Amino acid sequence: MRAFLWFMAAIAGSLILAALLTYPLYLWLHPLQPAWRFDKIATRLFQVLALIAVIRVVRHLDLRSRHAWGYGARGPDWRRRCLHGVVAGWITMLPVSITMCALGIRSLLPELPIGTILSAVAAGLGSGLAVGFLEETFFRGLMQGAVTRDMRSPLVGVVLVAIVYSALHFLARVPIPHAAVTWHSGLDLLLGVAADWRSPQAILDSALALVAVGLLLGFTTLWSGNIAVAVGLHAGWVSMMRITIGLTTLHDESPMRWLVSRSDGYTGWLVLLWTLALMALAIATRKRMPLLSNTETVARRPYDRA
Repeated sequence: MRAFLWFMAAIAGSLILAALLTYPLYLWLHPLQPAWRFDKIATRLFQVLALIAVIRVVRHLDLRSRHAWGYGARGPDWRRRCLHGVVAGWITMLPVSITMCALGIRSLLPELPIGTILSAVAAGLGSGLAVGFLEETFFRGLMQGAVTRDMRSPLVGVVLVAIVYSALHFLARVPIPHAAVTWHSGLDLLLGVAADWRSPQAILDSALALVAVGLLLGFTTLWSGNIAVAVGLHAGWVSMMRITIGLTTLHDESPMRWLVSRSDGYTGWLVLLWTLALMALAIATRKRMPLLSNTETVARRPYDRA
């Protein structure tokens, strides 16, 4: 548990420190940038502090090799597997988008000029690749790699990281207008971070779906020995989700609307059930799926015990 506790301390410590330091930083920045809200400054400060904290954890746990970051494969092989993962992500998420339209949850926009389509596709691809690389490098590469090495059962590490991965998607940002800023506004923000979890029924479907997604990506990384396929899958799923949202309209009056979460208009019970089905298929056939097996021998795989 040592590695897991270090990462959790980095995240929690960054949140607390950001809450304490945002007010004096706001007093300095507000005269220079009056348009910057208190909560926006706090979010950026948390991101910077979290990055510094993670770097410290990486050094403390000696996670300096490319294998420890999840890039333990030859460049061409890594890129090929990542590209195959992107395609697999599109193929496996497309049925969800089609089902949403077939059930009347979503429908294509009445007018779809080529410019709108190209813009949605470009935005989806850009967002997917950015999210895939950043989140998989941290969650499945650094964090899961270190945690699974530190535990007797890699399964426990995969589950713990998947839960953290899901939970961090629901860190609420409480808007605080300039007129309401006081010395304790940072503490108000800190208390508001978990606001979504005070009414878990509103986010339960999306949270469980993201846990399932985290588990599938975690198993994929564990089985393949690096994050190439996970990065590709994640990028493909996010890009398909963004493209679908960009080219369709969500119908709140649909009787099947409950299948899609109100938190983002896409994840929810439908994505959860589909992801569990994909996970069952992957577990049943992984020995016959080349993408889920490491085809090269590396000096130190990220999930081998030190």
